[in-house]
Amino acid sequence: MSNLDRRRFLTTVAALGGTAMLAGCDRFAGSAYGPRTLKAGEDANLFVQRLLLSNASLAKEFPDSEISAVFKPNGTIDPPDKAYKALAASNFSTFKLEVGGLVERPQSFGLADLRALPSRTQTTRHDCVEGWSCIGKWSGVPLAEVLNRAGLKPQARYVVFHCADTLEYAGGGLEAGKDGAFLQPENPSAVRHVQVAAAGNDADAWGGAPAEEPEETRTPIRYYESIDLTDAFHPQTILAYDLNGKPLPVSNGAPLRLRLERQLGYKQAKYVMRIEVVESLARIGDGQGGYWEDRGYEWYAGI
Repeated sequence: MSNLDRRRFLTTVAALGGTAMLAGCDRFAGSAYGPRTLKAGEDANLFVQRLLLSNASLAKEFPDSEISAVFKPNGTIDPPDKAYKALAASNFSTFKLEVGGLVERPQSFGLADLRALPSRTQTTRHDCVEGWSCIGKWSGVPLAEVLNRAGLKPQARYVVFHCADTLEYAGGGLEAGKDGAFLQPENPSAVRHVQVAAAGNDADAWGGAPAEEPEETRTPIRYYESIDLTDAFHPQTILAYDLNGKPLPVSNGAPLRLRLERQLGYKQAKYVMRIEVVESLARIGDGQGGYWEDRGYEWYAGI
């Protein structure tokens, strides 16, 4: 089976699995055997991908003639947080990407710093778990360049991406019509973990201007994702700052988004503000490695 045929096969299987999950896996996942079965399927996906492909095997890259006329945004398209809005208003001139956790030399990069590092451009297909695909040309800094400058400690195992977009609030979802349409938890009492401090209070950490006292007093739960070191050092794993030769639009994740070309779209974290290197994912969110993974999606979404 060629790499392309295998990618199409796994994309189809993953899309069917995602549809099944959205359609009625709640009862299955809540059963005594459901979580074990789902975890076994995820482990098998990881095993097959690592077995059939080398760590440096590349996802298919396309000619510019096949670039989609419009690259459809996925997930959040305009984060409501005051600190993010302040950064966007300044064209991200004061943005700082913080790199910490299990590193020897914590780092802080502005966009100009990142653009000065070695870069990679790749034209690839984005496959969404919802079943649609787009082809785009991404330019950015390989994640390996950033991690090598920070230096990993021996116990480092995972890289966690903390993002700017609030998807819900602990104790309740965003009010419809106030900041746009955002996801609301079906069971607010089940929301147990919080990724960040109160909304609007991250301006200093992200490099934005200090925000005014926030009107919103609930605590936001923001998007996060994680990958292991094998994927972190893959040549096509980049922190993208350009899409189709232009600075990344807000709707597609400005100022930085992760491109992880051998996995499904929900792994491609947008609005990346901070990178944390950890030994275990247990203390992050609900311990499953990502916002959607905490809600039942697979942590490894290989295609």
